[in-house]
Amino acid sequence: YVVIGLLYGKGDFAKSMEIATRCGQDSDCNPSSVGGILGTIVGYNNIPEYWKKGLEGSEDMNFKYTTMSLNDVYKLSYEHALKSITKNGGKVNVQDVVITPQKVQSVKLEQGFEGVYAVDKVVLNKTMGVTYEFEFEGTGFSLRGAANKNQSALPEFSYNAQVYIDGKLMETAHLSTSFRYRRHELTWKYGLAEGKHKVKIALTNPDNNYHIRLADCLIYSSKKRDGIMAHSK
Repeated sequence: YVVIGLLYGKGDFAKSMEIATRCGQDSDCNPSSVGGILGTIVGYNNIPEYWKKGLEGSEDMNFKYTTMSLNDVYKLSYEHALKSITKNGGKVNVQDVVITPQKVQSVKLEQGFEGVYAVDKVVLNKTMGVTYEFEFEGTGFSLRGAANKNQSALPEFSYNAQVYIDGKLMETAHLSTSFRYRRHELTWKYGLAEGKHKVKIALTNPDNNYHIRLADCLIYSSKKRDGIMAHSK
């Protein structure tokens, strides 16, 4: 999304950041990264005044929970850049720097989840009991949801959930209500043999003060699915 914004924004700050924002998913850090990269390319003095006016009076203020301000960050990153140039064979002069070009090298092609295709999304939107079972056809699944408190004043809690696939224990998942330790995906498994499978989740420490909300389940297969045909049934 950062690259999309930079590519199609064509050097325009507003357009570049808006494109990155409209791509969705983490629409705070993506446009921020676009602005930072674009600002580095054109230089601080060439950043449109509209995007700098919020900095006035704040550049010497420390970020929350840190002892560094924006001006400190500017200085530190500038020092890092000069050291990196020198370390890699370049020169730092009084008015300019000389950067030694490096030979472009191709990298190994790596593809994640090769041969794994999302073929279905089963919307659940319900609260799980002590156990939950479902069947699917494919090579994998990802069950999404979260453990929650019934009342906000309750202490944090972690369910222990035994996950069985085709009758065999796959894992004991620890499903915490804590923001730091929670799972967005309650449990998942890929790389199963293509075919029908049965999943069972059993809580070994149920507690009525808490609950697990099931959001949806993504199903994967080794075969691509014709989306148009799937939605025209």
